[in-house]
Amino acid sequence: MSRTTADPLPLRVIEPRAGWAPVDWAELWEFRELLGFLVWRDVKLRYKQTVLGAVWAVLQPAATMLMFTLLFGRWAKMPSDGLPYSVFAFAGLIPWTFFANGLSGAAFSLSGNTHLISKVYFPRLLIALSSLGTGLLDLLVALSVMLAMMVWFGIAPTAHLAALPIFVALTAAMAFGIGSALAAMCALYRDVRYVIPLVVQLWMFASPVIYPLGFVPEGWRWAFYLNPLVGAIDGFRSALLGLPFNWPAIAAAWAVAIAICGAGLSYFRRVERRLADFI
Repeated sequence: MSRTTADPLPLRVIEPRAGWAPVDWAELWEFRELLGFLVWRDVKLRYKQTVLGAVWAVLQPAATMLMFTLLFGRWAKMPSDGLPYSVFAFAGLIPWTFFANGLSGAAFSLSGNTHLISKVYFPRLLIALSSLGTGLLDLLVALSVMLAMMVWFGIAPTAHLAALPIFVALTAAMAFGIGSALAAMCALYRDVRYVIPLVVQLWMFASPVIYPLGFVPEGWRWAFYLNPLVGAIDGFRSALLGLPFNWPAIAAAWAVAIAICGAGLSYFRRVERRLADFI
């Protein structure tokens, strides 16, 4: 059926904005189908022509867990809240791996999609947001292995498991907010990409991945709680293994995460109009 004059083509007017601009959530929702396509594209590219496929989502945290179990569990005798150290470490590595991969993927997302940004208009935040899609798939695969480990060690899930999506959302929000700001910085300043791996590596040791919160001296915990990953990882582990929740750490994590994400997304929106000229 041919299009008539009464059925015009949709028209979108793109106007530059000066200063700080809020995130247009309605526009992001309008392009939700494109977000699904970008996520599916990243999943296919990641596992294309691979022998093990999704098993790679488990190998990274599992290999790290085995090394940490040997170094910190057996040799250094690191406390693990009364749990087998391998279970304790793997429960912390799952959210950390999700955050680290999501942050790195978002940070390098713009530079890896220059062919799209320079030719087609769409909300650039979608590219950074799509990097979390593959991470969520890896998270689900790693969680299935974690549940198998709990069965092996005789650790029964508790009602705390219902809170697990809250800490997944908290970790995803931090990866998206901080990664978006780093994506804009990578597009404007090329040397930022060399700093990100170092920051991520140091950040892991500043988070309770290989040690419990009780390992930190009580007088320093207030500063430790300023790291939003402290509440996210500890809460994730507590939800999985039925440990008591550390509410001060969780509350501080949400407060700092909201502030950081707001600042990161605002910075991205401020420089978004110049990205096509620099990439």
